[in-house]
Amino acid sequence: MPHIDIDYSDRLVGADPGLDVSALVSELHPLVVERVGSVGVGKTFARSSPSYVDGATAPFAHVSVGLLPGRPQSVKNALAEDVLALLDKHLSGVPGVTYSVEVRDLDASYRLHPTH
Repeated sequence: MPHIDIDYSDRLVGADPGLDVSALVSELHPLVVERVGSVGVGKTFARSSPSYVDGATAPFAHVSVGLLPGRPQSVKNALAEDVLALLDKHLSGVPGVTYSVEVRDLDASYRLHPTH
């Protein structure tokens, strides 16, 4: 039941080379579910936004994966490396792009309705 958030600069979409969000999601979502042995509902959200570094626009992508607590740090570290490699596959041809990954535990306040 991972929650995956993909934030990326709007400059990446439509650029040549650029980011094909649908293609990224189609590989990312099953990768995460498989690596963490998830069961249940998972969600992937993709949001574009302008980005700025010292007043200049800069292309970026960041993936955040929220998991229910309990997985060892080694699993989260390996997942982060796998996601970073996938981002590299999709973005390595884009000049000046930076990309990052965070794999974290969801807060204890997390709730899902309806529960499964």
